[in-house]
Amino acid sequence: MPTLTTTTNPTPQPTPPEISPNEPGNSFISNTHPGAANPGNLPTNPTNPPTNPDDLPTNPTPTPQSLVPLIQTLNKINLPNLYAPRHNGHGVPSEPMNDRVWIFDTTLRDGEQSPGCSMTVPEKLLMAAKLVELGVDILEAGFPIASQGDFEAVDAVSREYPWAQVAALARCTKLDVERAAASLTKARRPRIHTFMATSDIHLKYKFRKSREQVLEDIVAAVELARSYVDDVEFSAEDGARTDPDYLEQVSRAAVAAGARTINIPDTVGYSTPEEYGALIGRIVNALGDTAVVSVHCHDDLGLAVANSLAAVQAGARQIECTINGIGERAGNCSLEEIVMILKTRHDRYPFTTGIHTEHLYSASQLLTSLISFGPQPNKAIVGRNAFAHEAGIHQDGYLKERTTYEIIDPKSVGVPEGKLVLGKHSGRHALKKRCEDLGYNLSKDELDFVYKEITALADNKKGLMDEEIADLAKLSQQVAQPVGD
Repeated sequence: MPTLTTTTNPTPQPTPPEISPNEPGNSFISNTHPGAANPGNLPTNPTNPPTNPDDLPTNPTPTPQSLVPLIQTLNKINLPNLYAPRHNGHGVPSEPMNDRVWIFDTTLRDGEQSPGCSMTVPEKLLMAAKLVELGVDILEAGFPIASQGDFEAVDAVSREYPWAQVAALARCTKLDVERAAASLTKARRPRIHTFMATSDIHLKYKFRKSREQVLEDIVAAVELARSYVDDVEFSAEDGARTDPDYLEQVSRAAVAAGARTINIPDTVGYSTPEEYGALIGRIVNALGDTAVVSVHCHDDLGLAVANSLAAVQAGARQIECTINGIGERAGNCSLEEIVMILKTRHDRYPFTTGIHTEHLYSASQLLTSLISFGPQPNKAIVGRNAFAHEAGIHQDGYLKERTTYEIIDPKSVGVPEGKLVLGKHSGRHALKKRCEDLGYNLSKDELDFVYKEITALADNKKGLMDEEIADLAKLSQQVAQPVGD
């Protein structure tokens, strides 16, 4: 079987690459499981040197005897070298994995689960087109067992964008995994994303199961998913509140069962950056290069982006996020924010993504048009006021040199330019520039007249229209004209 080939998303091509089911390495129907989806681009026989058995810690929770042989296989296998260069279907090599952060977009799944964000299948296809153009690495298109619409959405996205890496969510149950696999049959590069809660509070009140029982369920689900596809992700729901020793045991067992990605979510947004970074660092060290460690942070305390950054610094190399940060309760890590932090502060975060940032604003606008609300005006990167300036001191500095008050070039995220908002805090410099833009070159006395009138007017208004400014500029020229004899 050919070597690992996952996406790095170069500049989008006008025409998608031709895909032939008969092309070597591109078979997507498994020969070992009837109807099983197989991306054909992940090796099934790992070739890396075996892991040192001494590296395996003693687990505080006794391992069920039925799982002992499975856990022991971790001593004998290692997954493909995740640090090797990869390509994205267009034949373009990427950076080594140690500097590359993979963007797992869950706008169409977790994002859609929030109130007011439900989308129809055609709407999901529209959004998927923009996400593919944006360059997300993995596109989670739905939760197939949840509804027929979600099943159809995953199937439709897989058919429409066969070169994209499409994921489907599934609980650790046989029905869920089989439903996810069926929805991904037409996907060229499918991923089944299984999940199960691992915190004691969930085990006690939601599952009423022991740690040993949950571990067995996880292993069985991952093994089943792996019989359908070569790319399996396991998420330990509420991982941030899970006993670290047990979380490490679960992560190792999931990898031994066939998972290529281990996701440690902060499901309820409870963790803090230092705490979360330490937990992620522990799992990264435990798994080494046997799996990619992923994070999925919620924003209940406003720390989703900060926690994701801490995780990347600790060794995580996949971030699950959404456009505009939509998602359950207070939302998810905002895709546009995390990507632009990595790009703008590369001096502090020396990592790269495959995101084409010039499409961020249009992606935000499209999502807004499809759901019932948009980002708040002061939302970083894509909010209406993100590149707007009203204070006179700021406007004066901005007009002299944009970088005095803008750390990001608006064009780099798809916003045509920054804007000056005229109000009671504005200064003469900004007012003069706006009048010139409107076709009025005012003298000093004329500008003073307009400035006084606008200041008085703005005391009772929430901003001024260009028409009002133009009328005052015209009036100032009339007032300044000498009266004839």
